[in-house]
Amino acid sequence: MILASAARALRDLFSPPFRAALWKSLGLTAVVLVALWFAVRWLFEWVAIPFFAQFSPDMPAWVDNAGTFAGWAAGIALAFLLAFLIAPVSAVIAGLFLDDVAEVVERDDYAGQPVGRALPLGRSVVLSVRFFGVVILGNLVAFALLWVPVVNFGAFFVINGYLLGREYFEFAALRYRSEEEVRTLRTRYGTTVFLAGLLLAAFLAVPILNLLTPLFAAAMMVHLHQRVSQREGGLPLPAAGTPGAIGGEAAASQPPGRFAPGGRG
Repeated sequence: MILASAARALRDLFSPPFRAALWKSLGLTAVVLVALWFAVRWLFEWVAIPFFAQFSPDMPAWVDNAGTFAGWAAGIALAFLLAFLIAPVSAVIAGLFLDDVAEVVERDDYAGQPVGRALPLGRSVVLSVRFFGVVILGNLVAFALLWVPVVNFGAFFVINGYLLGREYFEFAALRYRSEEEVRTLRTRYGTTVFLAGLLLAAFLAVPILNLLTPLFAAAMMVHLHQRVSQREGGLPLPAAGTPGAIGGEAAASQPPGRFAPGGRG
């Protein structure tokens, strides 16, 4: 179930809608990081240094040049720091597009089944920020555990596997279910979700490839949730009138999907 979901998600990554979402998220990530670089450099060179210089007005003139040099040095140091922030920042921004790619997967691969409802923008932002927070916290804990013998080897994968599995499975399930139902389902299939999260953690550990983690994780968990729902007796129908809901004659008019009864596999 996990490997089949991952294989489907890898195929989805090369589809035009996923490529469009990737370029949009990477473009916005670059804008955010460049803006942050200029903002911090300006703050350091034109605010921080003059503020401390006023306490020593008799300092020699070369201090002004040193201040300019320090500003550039801080900018270079920040550029290296931002290189480590690319993955988590891109994950937050990509979170704004995950409902779009999830709907593509649901419509193309599970036609004839109800399409999930998109989360409200505010809820999507909250989930993205929460995901950013738990990933940063998880990596800080993993870094601390690097100094502990024996457990240091698997700390990164165990912590990130749990966090990634939980957050992205809940994202996929919340398109159909209430938060209480999602928690119950995640608890019931906790081992499956965790193992899927370990695969996502391995994906996250590969440089450059980790930029694709949000889109890959969203697609994989949409597939996994669909398969889990089949074991539970089928998907719950979205409430009447919700965006993206398919019901009645609309569902009957859809061509069969790969996993729908009579579909392509």
